Amino acid sequence: MALLIPPTVFKQLAARPKADARRLLDRLEKIADAPEKLHPNVVPLAGEPGVFRVRQGNWRAVFSIEEDDVIVDRVTHRREVYR
Repeated sequence: MALLIPPTVFKQLAARPKADARRLLDRLEKIADAPEKLHPNVVPLAGEPGVFRVRQGNWRAVFSIEEDDVIVDRVTHRREVYR
């Protein structure tokens, strides 16, 4: 159960306001600790099986769960995340 953040996604996260980035990272860590549980504000994406999003304020993180590892695909503003 690990949280995997590729370098490009880590740059996206670092570019966000520090308080929002910290809260989003905390949420992702909680999800990685127990990926089989239901978590608030985590919704599966339609049309993409196994892909989820978590909401923190105006920011969204899109991730997948593979073999108990949470792999973050992107972190962007809510108006850009689904494009």
